Amino acid sequence: MWDKLEQIDKRYRELEEQIATPEVTSDPKQLQKLAQERAGIEDVVTKYREYKATSKSLAETKTILNERQDEEMTELVKQEIEKLESQLENQFEELKRALLPKDDSDEKDIIMEIRAGAGGNEAGLFAADLFRMYSRYAQSKGWGTDIINANESGIGGFKEIIFEIKGKGAFSRLKYESGVHRVQRVPITESSGRIHTSTATVAVLPEADEVEVEVNPDDLRIDIYHSGGAGGQNVNKVATAVRITYLPTGMVVVCQDERSQLKNKTRAMAVLRARLLDIERRKQEEEMSRQRRSQVGSGDRAEKIRTYNFPQDRVTDHRIGLTLHNLNRVLEGDFDQLIDALAANDQAQQLQEQLA
Repeated sequence: MWDKLEQIDKRYRELEEQIATPEVTSDPKQLQKLAQERAGIEDVVTKYREYKATSKSLAETKTILNERQDEEMTELVKQEIEKLESQLENQFEELKRALLPKDDSDEKDIIMEIRAGAGGNEAGLFAADLFRMYSRYAQSKGWGTDIINANESGIGGFKEIIFEIKGKGAFSRLKYESGVHRVQRVPITESSGRIHTSTATVAVLPEADEVEVEVNPDDLRIDIYHSGGAGGQNVNKVATAVRITYLPTGMVVVCQDERSQLKNKTRAMAVLRARLLDIERRKQEEEMSRQRRSQVGSGDRAEKIRTYNFPQDRVTDHRIGLTLHNLNRVLEGDFDQLIDALAANDQAQQLQEQLA
């Protein structure tokens, strides 16, 4: 790690020297290129130099402690050493984080898709539980939640629900939720008290701007039809529901929850762009590493990532082997402990790769 930091510091000094030369200052294109490279490593260099300065101060203060001092002065020096050691520890953690590659999507709003998996009606009810969990979590962060499309099952569950979460840093916190979630409990429809296992899949997609994902209008088939769901007289009598088919892949996006055809079309396009951006991100990440790193584990939609066991009041995240015995609190949206552990594990793996 320290060799790498020295190399980065050396490169920063080289860039400063090059940028100051007449050859570079007279070439705007080259100047911009070098300035961008310098800006990309400036944060790491600043934190590294601060760490070295604190480390030097600590060494000097420890030297003072070895000199003859009166009792009062010795105590003051010891207090200063404790302060510097704490400061050095914090700077070391900041330095490690600064070395991690930046994910440009971390600050973005997200589109979440939850689908019932194996387990019939119970899977639909579990999908509804997950939607409520994420809604409560968003609410606790001051983020907005808005349903884009919902396909309800007959007993209060969801076959599928797609919704937006809008808030700074939403993707950075919830990107670890993609995968298969499993629940073990006695369904309300089970008279014998037998425990059932059901699943639901979760997909977390950063919202894509139009400039990030260009969609050729000729690649789209857009169908307008009457909504089949609840929503009032206008929704059911006026053709407002929108189905967009992306012809190159056959991908279909449906939105029917808004009363306006234009709003439904706009929101369906947002989902389509988010899915296309997610596909592109996956391709890029697979090229960089065989083991995908944007989400802990492989992030595969088919990968079982977490189990919610009601009889044992247990939530287990299988990617990091973490088990919590506060199931009700987690389902009420209190699962920062899980996300913090997943983020720490992810950062540790990224740092290991950076230093390899």
